[in-house]
Amino acid sequence: MSLNKLYVGTDVGASRTKVVILDAGRKLIGWAVKKSGTDFAATAQTCLELALKQAGARESDIVASVSTGYGRNNVAFAGNSKTEIGCHAKGCFLYFPYSTTIIDIGGQDNKIIKLDDKGLRTNFKMNRKCAAGTGAFLEEMAMRLDVSLAEMDGLARRSENMVKLGSFCTVFSATEVLENIRQGVKLPDIVKGVFFSMAKRVLEMDSLTEKVVMTGGVVAHNPYMVQMTEEIIDRPILVPEYPQFTGAIGAALYGMESKKRV
Repeated sequence: MSLNKLYVGTDVGASRTKVVILDAGRKLIGWAVKKSGTDFAATAQTCLELALKQAGARESDIVASVSTGYGRNNVAFAGNSKTEIGCHAKGCFLYFPYSTTIIDIGGQDNKIIKLDDKGLRTNFKMNRKCAAGTGAFLEEMAMRLDVSLAEMDGLARRSENMVKLGSFCTVFSATEVLENIRQGVKLPDIVKGVFFSMAKRVLEMDSLTEKVVMTGGVVAHNPYMVQMTEEIIDRPILVPEYPQFTGAIGAALYGMESKKRV
């Protein structure tokens, strides 16, 4: 089936590459995600092919393609690139068109982005100096605990006596985790402590407005992280249907806007 006027957004992160396809009505009709690996261009191309297959479309149906993220300049099929802050903001505002604070927990960094009721950025903070609180931190803790990433959310939910980790540093937290293991602390209690440490780390980056949105791959695969953060800030948190794709969706929306101005 041939579709007309499709818009592609590609978010090449240091950990994962995401490609989405939007139709002219801004509906998400195709998507793919893979580990970025060492060849960003090849991974992006593979994701594009998978997303097109899901959408039942051809590459010739694409009228605009925009890239974002750490490896945005490595996407051969992208006609333009935009900053990840701008793309995450635009992607979130599509689903929540009012003043919000966006908390994005990525594989290698965290972002807090504040938007006004027109979707304009009023402030943002980004953490790239330390892995603590990111997906990389969660991967390191899973390795130390000898469990898969997929198991972490379920383990945290089963905790009855959470252990609080005193350090925000990945290296020192790993030492604390090992000490808790040595002392025979139950695995769910350690995992919940890891989640709590991540949430606190992110929340210390900046203050929050009344409405809060959470996005990112960590949020997509660990919804209990959202629940814990809600308990800490004492109010509900908004989460888009596909929280790991908001950056790519924002990139596709930039492509759509560029064509409308022509």
